[in-house]
Amino acid sequence: QVQLVESGGGLVQPGGSLRLSCAASGSIVSINTMGWYRQAPGKERELVATLTAGGSTKSADSVKGRFTISRDNGKRTAYLQMDSLKPEDTAVYYCYAIVSYYSGGSLNLNKNYWGQGTQVTVSS
Repeated sequence: QVQLVESGGGLVQPGGSLRLSCAASGSIVSINTMGWYRQAPGKERELVATLTAGGSTKSADSVKGRFTISRDNGKRTAYLQMDSLKPEDTAVYYCYAIVSYYSGGSLNLNKNYWGQGTQVTVSS
C-alpha cells in the first residue's frame, strides 16, 4: 500500500559525495518521520539521520558535519547529501518512514515502512 523507493547509491572515492533520494508513494495522508539507517556487512543496522515533518533532526555522531538530511513534503521525498565520504561509510542504506495512509477506506496511523536498500561503497 505504501512504497519507499531509494536511489542515488553507488561507488565513490574517499572524500567524494553522493546524494540519496527516497520517494514515498501510496494513499498517504502524512509522513511523520523520514530518514535513513545503514547496515554494514557483519554489523547491526544503525541510525544515520532522520527528519520529522516539523523539522526536528537526529543524526549519528559519525556523520555530523558531513551528511545533511532534507525533505520535500510536497513530493513526499527525502534526501541525504553525503559529503567527505569515508570507507567506513560503506553500507547498505535503508530509507525509513513513519506513514499515515488510507487503505480500503480506513485510515492507518503511524505505520513503519522500510525501503529495499541501496548500496553505498566508498573505496579507492
